Formats: sequence, C-alpha cells, structure tokens
Amino acid sequence: IISHRRKGVHTIKKHINLTYFIPPHTVSPYKWKSFSFFTTFLHSKFNSSFPQLWIPMGTENYNRHDHYHSDTELVGVDRNSFSGPLTVSGPLNKRTGRKSAQFYIPDGAPGSSSSSMRSNTNDDYVEITLDVRDDSVAVHSVKTAGGADVEDPELTLLAKGLEKRSSFGSSVVRNASARIRQVSEELKRLTSFSKRPTSRLDRTKSAAAHALRGLKFISKNDGGAAWAALEKRFDELTAATGGLLPRSLFGECIGMNKDSKEFAGELFDALSRRRNITGDSINKAQLKEFWDQISDQSFDSRLQTFFDMVDKDADGRITEDEVREIISLSASANKLSNIQKQADEYAALIMEELDPDNRGYIMIEHLEITNTKREGRKPKLEPNVEPKAKDDPPWKPNTKMDNWQRCWVIVLWIGIMAGLFTWKYIQYKNRAVYDVLGPCVCIAKGAAETLKLNMAIILLPVCRNTITWLRNKTRLGVAVPFDDNLNFHKVIAIGITIGVGLHAISHLTCDFPRLIHATEEQYEPMEQFFGEQAENYWHFVKEPEGYTGIIMVVLMTIAFTLATPWLRRGKLNLPPFLKKLTGFNAFWYSHHLFVIVYVMLIVHGIKLYLTKEWYKKTTWMYLAVPITLYACERLIRAFRSSVKPVKILKVAVYPGNVLALHMSKPQGFKYKSGQYMFVNCAAVSPFEWHPFSITSAPGDDYLSVHIRTLGDWTRQLKTVFSEVCQPPRNGKSGLLRAENQGENPNFPKVLIDGPYGAPAQDYKKYDVVLLVGLGIGATPMISIVKDIVNNMKAKQQEEENALENGGTLQKNKAGPTSANNFRTTRAYFYWVTREQGSFDWFKGVMNEVAEMDKNGVIEMHNYCTSVYEEGDARSALITMLQSINHAKNGVDVVSGTRVKSHFAKPNWRNVYKRIALNHAGSRIGVFYCGAPAPTKELKQLALDFSHKTSTKFDFHKENF
Repeated sequence: IISHRRKGVHTIKKHINLTYFIPPHTVSPYKWKSFSFFTTFLHSKFNSSFPQLWIPMGTENYNRHDHYHSDTELVGVDRNSFSGPLTVSGPLNKRTGRKSAQFYIPDGAPGSSSSSMRSNTNDDYVEITLDVRDDSVAVHSVKTAGGADVEDPELTLLAKGLEKRSSFGSSVVRNASARIRQVSEELKRLTSFSKRPTSRLDRTKSAAAHALRGLKFISKNDGGAAWAALEKRFDELTAATGGLLPRSLFGECIGMNKDSKEFAGELFDALSRRRNITGDSINKAQLKEFWDQISDQSFDSRLQTFFDMVDKDADGRITEDEVREIISLSASANKLSNIQKQADEYAALIMEELDPDNRGYIMIEHLEITNTKREGRKPKLEPNVEPKAKDDPPWKPNTKMDNWQRCWVIVLWIGIMAGLFTWKYIQYKNRAVYDVLGPCVCIAKGAAETLKLNMAIILLPVCRNTITWLRNKTRLGVAVPFDDNLNFHKVIAIGITIGVGLHAISHLTCDFPRLIHATEEQYEPMEQFFGEQAENYWHFVKEPEGYTGIIMVVLMTIAFTLATPWLRRGKLNLPPFLKKLTGFNAFWYSHHLFVIVYVMLIVHGIKLYLTKEWYKKTTWMYLAVPITLYACERLIRAFRSSVKPVKILKVAVYPGNVLALHMSKPQGFKYKSGQYMFVNCAAVSPFEWHPFSITSAPGDDYLSVHIRTLGDWTRQLKTVFSEVCQPPRNGKSGLLRAENQGENPNFPKVLIDGPYGAPAQDYKKYDVVLLVGLGIGATPMISIVKDIVNNMKAKQQEEENALENGGTLQKNKAGPTSANNFRTTRAYFYWVTREQGSFDWFKGVMNEVAEMDKNGVIEMHNYCTSVYEEGDARSALITMLQSINHAKNGVDVVSGTRVKSHFAKPNWRNVYKRIALNHAGSRIGVFYCGAPAPTKELKQLALDFSHKTSTKFDFHKENF
C-alpha cells in the first residue's frame, strides 16, 4: 500500500505506484507476488481526461511526463514483470474486482492551499477505490482514509470529477470479482498495522531495503572468500567420518563458537528441512548449498533463512510456541538470562503485536512490517566527516605538541638527572681515588646522586592531598599534568632501577675488585677511607655501607616485581601456591617495605666511605621534605577518617559481583563529580585502604560507591556485607539488600578518606563532554551524569522561583554555585559492559535521566557486548523484541531501563565523527575510565579528529 500526503483541495500526486497482490491460493501463503501499476493524475482543476493505467517494462519507473517524478518505491518481493496496457490479453486473467489504496500527498505539491490544510492526522490520508475488470480500470470513489463516515466536500468534488470521466464505473461495481474481494480483505487485514495512527510506516524507502538492513541474520561473510577456509575445516572434521559432517560439528565447521552450538544445530535443521535432508549428516556438496544460503546477503535469502529456523514444522506459519523457543535460544546464545526467564511473557508480547486478529500464528509479512517500523525509528545516519587536510598524518609537528605538558616535565627531570650525574662525575674525576678506582667510581657516584633525587621525588606523585589542593586551588593544572601523577611515579621508579643498577654494578664489578687487587703503593691513599686493605668481598659486605645496600636492593626488587601489571592484576597463569603471593594485596604490603628501604638509605648515606664531612652527606637533605610531606599525608588520613566517621545507610549486592554502599555524608565533606575516596573496613583488614570513585553527586545528601569484586579484599568485603543482607522486597533492584533504619550493629564499620582529585572532575571546563565507561569504569561518569541532572533540576527551580517573584533570573546576579553558571550543555555517555545484569547497578539513574532530560542534554548509550552485533541471526529476534517492548512499554528488555541498549562494541570512529559534525569548532572533553585496552584507540581518535576537523578533542584517562 503506497501513501502520499494530501495538503490541499486541488492536490493529487502526479505519479503514484500501486501494488496488486495475486490471491493467496496461487502461491505459498507467505510468498507475495506483485505487479506494478503507474498512474498519472493531472491536477489542473480536474479538467484532464481520466487517467490510463499502464504496466511498465520490467520493474523500472515509467513516467508519462519527463518533469513528473516519483519518490515512492515498490513494496513486495519476488516481483514478476510485464509490459503493455492493461487489456484483455493482460496478465490478470480477466479477473474483476475492486481495489483500494491510500495516497499520501507530499507537501508543497502544485495547487496546494495552505488554508485547506488539516491538523487532524486521520484527514491526511486519501482512500481511492478502483473498479477492476477485464479490459480497464475505473475510479469508483475517493474518500478520507479511516473516516468513511466523515463527509469531506473536497473529496466528494474530486470523486465526482473523476466519476464523470468514467463511462463504466457503475457496471464495474456490479461485476466485481469475489476473488478480488477476498484479496482486498486480506490486504485490509495486513494494513491494519499502518492504520494505527501512532505507528504508521514510512514507505518512502523500499521495504526490501529496510528488511535487508534489519534482517541480516548471519554475520557478514564473503561467501566466496570464506568458503576456502570452511572447506578446509570440513576436510579436517570429516577425515574420520568418510566425508560426512555430523550435525554436532556443523557450528564449528562454519565458524561459530562453542557457546552457539545449540543455535548452530537449529540452523542445520532449518537448512535441512528446506532441502528435504532427513539424516543428521551432510556431505561437502550439501554444505556448499548451506553456505551459499548463509552467506547470501540478498533480502530473500536472509528472510527465508530466519523464517525456516522459526517455522520448524514447515507449515508456513510461526506459532507462539515457536516464537517462545527461538526467544529462549537467542537469549541463551547472547547470555541474556533475564530474557530467557521471561520467554513466555515476551512471546505473548510478539504475538499480541504481530497477530492482532488472534489467529494463533504470524506470517512472514508481519516480520517485514515490524522490521520496517524499527528501521523507521532509527536516527538518520550521519555523513562522513571531511577532514580539513586528509594528507596530514598524525605524526606531523602539530602532533608533537599534543603532549607538551608531559614533555616539558620529562625533559626537566632528565635534565636535572644529567646535571647531577655530570657534576658528581667531574667531582670524583678530580680526586685522588680516581687514580685507583678509575671511571667506575665516577659512574657509581653519579648514579647515586640521581638515586637520591629520584627516591625523594617519587613520593610527590602519591601525595594525593597535596595534588588535590594544587589542582583545585591553583592554576598549575594548565602546565602540570596532574592526571599523569601515577604514570610519572612509575617512570621515576624506572629511573631508580637504572640508578641502583649502575651504582651496584660499578661497585661490585669494578671498584671492589680494584681495591682488593691494588698494590700497597696504590692502596695507600685509600687506607684513610677503607681502613686495612680487604682480601675478599666479605670485608665490604659486613660494613654498614655494604649490608644496607644489599638489603635495599633485595627489598626494592621484591616491591618492584610485585608492582608490575602482570603480577598486580594476576594476569599470569601461575601455580596455586605462587598465585597467593601475587595480586593487589601482595602489591600493597610489599610497597610498605619502602619504609625499611628509606631507613636503610639514610644509614647508607651517612656511612659513606669517601665522604667524612657531615654537610657533604646530602642524602637526608634530599629526603627530608618529601618524607615529611608524605608522613603528614598519612597522618591526615588517620585523623580525618576517625574525626569524620560515616554511617552505612544502605547496602545492595548486584549481579556481576558488585557491592553498592550508601553512607552518610560527613559534615564539611565537599567533593566534585569524578573524584574518588579511599575506603577502609576493619572487619576485612584494619590496615588496607582502597580507592573507589564516588558515584553520588555533590548535591546528594549521601555518599555512595560501587565496588566490584576483583581481588581478595573486595571479595571479603562483599562477603561480610552480604551476611547482613536479604533478598529485596517490593520490586527493588539487586540480589541482596539491607537498609539501616536505626543503629544497626550488624553493619561492619567503614572509614573513608578523601576526596581526591581525578581527571574526570575537570568535565565542567567543557561545554560538551564525551563520557566513556567500561564495566565498573562507569562509576565516575555516573556521578557526572547525576550532577548534570541535579543542575538541571536546580536551574528549573531557580527559573520557577524567579517567575513567582515577578522577574527573570539574572545570570550575572546568580551566585557562584548557581545552576545558571553550570557550563556543560551537552553530554554523551557511552557505557559498555559484558553482562546484562550490570545495567542493574545504575538503573535508577538511567530512568531518572530519561525522565528529567526533556531538552536532550544527556545522550545515553548502553552497549551490551555479550549480545551479537545487529545483523547476526542469534540476535535478530532479540532486536525485534527490544523494539516492540520499548515502543509499547517504554522499557528496554536488555537493560530494564528506559534507555535503549545497543549490541556488541561501539564503533568509536563513528562516535567521534558524529560528535565532530554536531559540534563543529568546539572543544570536547573526552573522559575515559575502564580497562586499558581501548585507551590507545580512543586517544588516537581524539588526536586524529582534532587535527583533521575543526572540532578539538581533549582526552583524559582515569588513574588510581
């Protein structure tokens, strides 16, 4: 059914496509055949002759006049083509009857009158009834679609004008074919979907194109190119079976993973039924036929594959039981346990939507219409970004300036070390010891001087209170990369390793052997420093200078080794007894060995062999200020956590091993969204403090953190809080919950320390922000989203108060904390998680944003990577179910929120493209928290689009 909008009295679309469907008995019930009719209506005050109808050559559009055009496309599949006028010899086999179609006349058509435009949606459709007989077609009537009882004088005039030009209209009515009436009734039933005012289909694009995009069931494969690899796997798998591939190995052969084995079996059965294969094995020729259909990207093939899978009894119909089973299979393949549990409910929902007449089954055309609706609701794809200079590679000089903050800090640090090393080298080269020990002593002393510097400044990046104060209270952040404090800490550790190596190796392999083997004459100048000449290494080891150095090297080796990412995060596959010696706890406790290291370093610096004057023993001078500052930081933590205790208000355990703690907000605890704090629980460990992003917003009257179980400490913390929780009641979220209505002694005591500065807190510097969170990395972004929502509420309240007071809110009169000073006007939030249950963590926030954000300030995108990408057979029905449920109930079946979920991983390049197009010439703040894997891609894309478009992207990564 093709529709065109009517906007005036004298307006009729000049070129209209009709579709005639052969009666159901002539073909399979789910195969539609279509013939294309092209009708030309002249619109000049209805004084043209009655329009003739022609069947075009082939399927191409045929225009009676060159200046006429059609923006419609044909509907249907398996088209047959005919040519010539509609006469006795035409292809309709002399059938007669009456056909109706609705026409949607486009805006701005010639002759339209603005005064006649109607606001009523139902009046926008015109229904024209045609009388069809052997040798001609006549217009029987014209009326408002969906309003047969409503008199429209304009349409009446039009109908009379058309009927006046027909010499046989009444005779056609009397001789109408009963068979055509049957087809008309079937068409009316099928078009009941489009007659619903709230869900009209957009037929300006072909249904085939819509369905092709919506029903790309099998992963995109190049059939010809992939067949060679598939044939090789077939030969390997059938080597012992005589060239027959069993059903159980079909999925492995075509490249599906083990999790999709059940689905692969269903696909095998569907393809076998179509070819009347009754056995459980196929040969290579049959596999080639299967693969040709699987890899065929045509609409008919994709549609038929899906229908064959669902229609297990091959009766041409899909029953509710078959829908239920395919939902369960799809949910299982996509690891959507919640959908799998509600398969009955969702099957009933699909039947309610696609079987409005309660026939007990649905046909393939219903699937086409549903997918067309879903495609019509999708946002328009953005065009590609045209860079300003395509040939500019990202390594040109302007790229080097992107890291200027890091560069000048590193250059300054290396310059200071080089200066200290050179100073000491020259100093000892001019002393008498150089004649005996040579350049080895110069290298050892130069390395020792850099070691003093690095052992001092390595404490500064972990003085978090100091860094937070400098970040918030000064403008040093313009030049100093505070976000890279931990990265600089690691770089300094590398410098320490190099310094220790040079110092120790120079002494052990050069200086000490020279002293041992020196002649009496050579050794005489050294006797005042080393005493009696040594006979072996033990002479040096037993002295304070020796054993303190050895102790430091051993302890540093342990601490540095356990701090490596592979051991700290437990990435290595180690035996169980070694596994217990790694992880975060091992890293945490081994780092406290540096207390001993610093004591040994001070002793080692005092007991120097070659320096006797106290003021030349400078080790303590290097360390005095940093150690004092760091000690004060630790004292502040102990004092602050005891003076400002917190009370647990609510505990919730969510799927995905996530513990949510809501606690009272201490008086004077001021923080910004994106910041983090340390948490201590004496019931788990009285000494361990662990950092977690704050998920509450500054405007909330409570503090909250969401903690995912990743190690021993978090696992024990979840255990002790789970013991005081119970299953939720009254439909509340979470697996376990507990709320503290009074003084509950069962809740473990928790201490907090903070807040501490983080990169995400700088989001207020940008008008537009891109927030990206992977898994539990969404926590700082959730606080930002809530802060934006709270500011929207506050701004709305301020405006209402201003109106009540009889005036308007003056921006310059608002206070510094006024919502009108809130800079962020647009936020894009992308949350990527592997598990469906993860969406429960922040379900309340998602729904609140969807309800509050009337102006579209926050654009939220949830991605569930366990679901196969759109276009894969294993997620096709999930996609359809998602669209139906969201349209009817406003709730996403995957996330359980009002925010519609996407499948698989985001295409980050397209994300940057769209933002660059929407905000040309703007500076965008990109904030990322999560696994390190996507960091490189996100950062590189930010650089590429900053250089090649007018939009600038500043990338920030969260570090703890």
